Amino acid sequence: MTSQFRLGGDLTIDRLGFGAMRLPQAAPGGPPRDPETGRTVLRRAVELGVDHIDTADFYRSQDGSVRANTLIREALSPYPDNLVIATKVGPIFGPGGPRQGGAADLRPQVEANLQSLGLDRLDLVYLRIGLMEPPHGESLAERFEALAALREEGLIRHLGLSNVDAGHLAEARAIAPVAAVQNDFHIANRDERAVLDACTQAGIAFVPFFPLGGGRADIDNPAPAKVAERHGATAHQIALAWLLALSPVALAIPGTGSLAHLEENLAARSITLTDEDLADLA
Repeated sequence: MTSQFRLGGDLTIDRLGFGAMRLPQAAPGGPPRDPETGRTVLRRAVELGVDHIDTADFYRSQDGSVRANTLIREALSPYPDNLVIATKVGPIFGPGGPRQGGAADLRPQVEANLQSLGLDRLDLVYLRIGLMEPPHGESLAERFEALAALREEGLIRHLGLSNVDAGHLAEARAIAPVAAVQNDFHIANRDERAVLDACTQAGIAFVPFFPLGGGRADIDNPAPAKVAERHGATAHQIALAWLLALSPVALAIPGTGSLAHLEENLAARSITLTDEDLADLA
């Protein structure tokens, strides 16, 4: 199993990266985390070889005082040459709660990410459609065309999709190249296998946004625990190793605001699952 992936055909990254969603707060609606702890976690992630960070301008604490993009810029700018920063646009968060934005909302969102990250061009921008479940049957063409136009302007290097089905992926690929897809997928939720298979066939990165369940599913169940005992590992480490073993296009971006959890997650790189392990986890 190779440990690297060529994103978009030209950006070589480790298949185990870092998600920034948990940096501003431990859980939605919870209290803000200490910003200095977030900066420390980011610096340590890069020290440990992380070269792919996933973020969004709307990753912020409930009161807006701690923002993931700001922490990334403060901790890591000027950025290492090999660091790939992915972000996402689409949802709009306001006083009335989250809603799905339209094509006209995408330029301001892209510009907000450029400003908050201190960049002239974004490596990878995902178009997120819907808020939870993929909105089956809903066209994304107008929005993806707007994002593709920003790519043509040079504001974006590669385009991605988030929270989509196989039909959305095909619709988007008819408009512009798709470098990556982010869906809800992990060892306890394999509903999006058809999208993973489509990505595998096309050489498109498949990057689950909840590789460890996102606090919404029980990863630590008997099968991963059994395999974890064999390897002297944790069930979470096995869940990450399982994901990377599924397909050469599968990437993982576990997020945390804890140094201990960061180091535990990244240690999953060293785990090679056997055929027996994979059979137990099937």
